[in-house]
Amino acid sequence: MPSDAPLRYSSGEPSSSTLMARACAVLDIEIQALQDLKTQLDDSLSAAIGLLANCQGRIIVTGMGKSGLIGRKIAATFSSTGAPALFLHPAEGVHGDLGALTLQDVVIAISSSGETPEILNVLPLVKRYGLPLIAMTGNQKSTLARRADVTLNIAVRQEACPLGLAPTSSTTVTLALGDVLAILLLERKGFTQDDFALFHPAGALGKRLLLRVADIMRAGEALPIITPKTPFLEALDEISGKKLGMALAVNESGQLEGVVTDGDIRRALTQRRDIHTLLAGEMMTRAPQTIDPDALAVSALRLMEQRKITTLAVVDAHHAPIGVVHMHDILNQGVS
Repeated sequence: MPSDAPLRYSSGEPSSSTLMARACAVLDIEIQALQDLKTQLDDSLSAAIGLLANCQGRIIVTGMGKSGLIGRKIAATFSSTGAPALFLHPAEGVHGDLGALTLQDVVIAISSSGETPEILNVLPLVKRYGLPLIAMTGNQKSTLARRADVTLNIAVRQEACPLGLAPTSSTTVTLALGDVLAILLLERKGFTQDDFALFHPAGALGKRLLLRVADIMRAGEALPIITPKTPFLEALDEISGKKLGMALAVNESGQLEGVVTDGDIRRALTQRRDIHTLLAGEMMTRAPQTIDPDALAVSALRLMEQRKITTLAVVDAHHAPIGVVHMHDILNQGVS
């Protein structure tokens, strides 16, 4: 357990071992603060989750200074996990931004002392609107705590700052408690991985869960189309021209009958066939692996990895080729 006395630094350049010891001491203090937070949790947490779960508007998070910076992150975490939230700067709030409040909102006010003037100035309108107020404060007897519907205790025994002044342990505890609220609310609402992807479409997870084969497949004029009766040299020209390393062989009904790949060509040449009389149908791979355009791109990637191929024919409900998806196109989208 860390000492209650603040850390003191001696003058001069510290040695590496001193720096390591100081670093560990800082971490020990913050770890202890998190351990203390676990013991401070009570029925207020359940009450807070109830208010947040029943919120029909947005979660409004407000805080001043370092608490405000932590509040911005907490609001962002709520929003990214399916609970619409925004950060309200309390000083700007009393100069017009309180107009952002609606009658359906829930307010989370963060103040270690519970006496931050800018926060207290916001409370009259919160109360006039009748909005549920959740306080995150280290002073359970403060003005903020007394006016709140629910108070969550973020008290710490000491800051990691050697002067005992800069918010360090207290901001760590506040951030962690914000994560607790977001995760418990996420679970209460049944928020899923698919839901998360909808809020993060540009991220790696979003692309894994949202990007479809139809979004990235080559189609139209980019498709290398031949028939089983196409002569070898013409098939080779089509493959080379479309730069996909393969061609789609379709029958008279427009259905996919096979594919001719670079590998098929090499095998045909190895067998020393007369290439002037060789037809695509004699060297193509029949009944090739295909995929639906609505399939996930990550599913196409896994299938190609399993089959040890780099392209997949995309077919419609009538087994007519409508596209080709290439492994490189999937990887270039950040799907892995």
